[in-house]
Amino acid sequence: MVEQPVKAPGRTRRRTRRISQMGDASAWNRFMADPPRWLMPAVDLLLAFAAFGLAYYIRYDLQILRPVFERNAAPFEPYLPYMLIYTGWLFVNYRGARLYRYVRGRPWLEEVYIIVNGVTNATVLIMAVSFILQPVVFSRLMLVYAAAITVLLLASARVVQRMVRTHLRSKGLGVQRVLIVGVGDTGQAVLRTMIARKELGYQPVGYLDDNPNRGSVDLGRVRGLGRLENLTDAIYKHGVDLVVITLRWKYHDRIVQMASECRHQGVEVRVVPEVFQLNTRQVQVENLDGIPLLGFSEATQFQGPGRLFKRAIDIGLILIFSPLLLLVFGLVSLAIRLEGPGPIFYRQRRVGENGREFDMVKFRSMVTDADKYRQMLVETLELDPRHPKIPDDPRITRVGRFIRRTSLDELPNLINVLRGQMSLVGPRPPTPDEVLLYDDWHQQRLKIMPGITGLWQISGRSDVPFDEMCLLDVYYIENWSIKLDLQILMMTLPRVLLRHGAY
Repeated sequence: MVEQPVKAPGRTRRRTRRISQMGDASAWNRFMADPPRWLMPAVDLLLAFAAFGLAYYIRYDLQILRPVFERNAAPFEPYLPYMLIYTGWLFVNYRGARLYRYVRGRPWLEEVYIIVNGVTNATVLIMAVSFILQPVVFSRLMLVYAAAITVLLLASARVVQRMVRTHLRSKGLGVQRVLIVGVGDTGQAVLRTMIARKELGYQPVGYLDDNPNRGSVDLGRVRGLGRLENLTDAIYKHGVDLVVITLRWKYHDRIVQMASECRHQGVEVRVVPEVFQLNTRQVQVENLDGIPLLGFSEATQFQGPGRLFKRAIDIGLILIFSPLLLLVFGLVSLAIRLEGPGPIFYRQRRVGENGREFDMVKFRSMVTDADKYRQMLVETLELDPRHPKIPDDPRITRVGRFIRRTSLDELPNLINVLRGQMSLVGPRPPTPDEVLLYDDWHQQRLKIMPGITGLWQISGRSDVPFDEMCLLDVYYIENWSIKLDLQILMMTLPRVLLRHGAY
């Protein structure tokens, strides 16, 4: 008897695993976390039909922009064939442009461009058909309305889709559990991107590395799972959906072997080319008739116009909100003074850009001799001395507990911003004692001006382990832009109001 080969379970097995990890989630949440491929095409077709109906209502009933004379009035039925051609062409166009192919991290504007391009083509097609058929009554203005409404509805549907996906992923639904093979420079770049951009739907559960100083050491909340030979066990024990291999190409045979094992286990596998150990912003890909050409540029530098613009935003925002800030400053200062004797402000030596030290100013939230007990508490509670955050710290005063929970204790940091020692957004400045404990790769977070808020603050604040905090800071440095700064600032306020990870 000849044994038939067993096909790799592929997507079915991965889908089953992800759904099983959703636990008691509702059927609707499970459906939205891993929707079928027909869902968005169906939604787009329905919205395109609705756009045609709304366009008819606006043109013939509301008569916006131009009136409809009695001889030009027409029922909706003659437009039905045009509507079917219009929506059918949209479907064909979007399928060809891969709008319905899920691409992680694809910008919303890129999807809007595809939508606008498809609507434009469909509109031109309907215009051509009407020119050939010469119908008795045909409103070109109505077609313009239909095109505009279609773009608006389909673009809005993508916004809703992203919001739903982000919400579900924040609950752990529809998230791929990732195992990283190799945690050198490339592996760490992959890891910090997945941690920094949770909206992509990746959850790093661990990594493998033959270097015992890496493979057996946890990096924040991501576990070191040992040597590469543990691949199969790690996939089973940790419910891995995706394996990302970041080994150098000199291990080609090993990479091929591991990729084959992953496919046999029904797990997706991705390989990071060695050239991408550089940050992706440093690599430009061009196409020469199907031949990829890679170009290289310098890493992101906080110099020149970008630095000036960042500084201008810092000063401008402080000036705009200065009346409110002065009021809050006065109220907090009064509360600290009424609570008891002692200074209102607390100054602490911190390390800033390129290792330059400065005195950071905060509202005093602890008893006046709190620094004397710091080392004792760190040792007693066995905390990480590089990032010591003490829950229920006995040194905190009553007023101090409130201003820490609401982050009001950090408002005087704005004085450091005005002095040019800090920015509104950037890595949190460490103390000199903490810097002495840094590994080499931790030093990267000192390359730029420190900030009041940053990626790790909006990712969990005090609950984020030190190594993970450094990964987020390095990601910020490598991917800095004004847009990223504005996103962090907008996300900081709700985190502060909800008191996530603040103590």
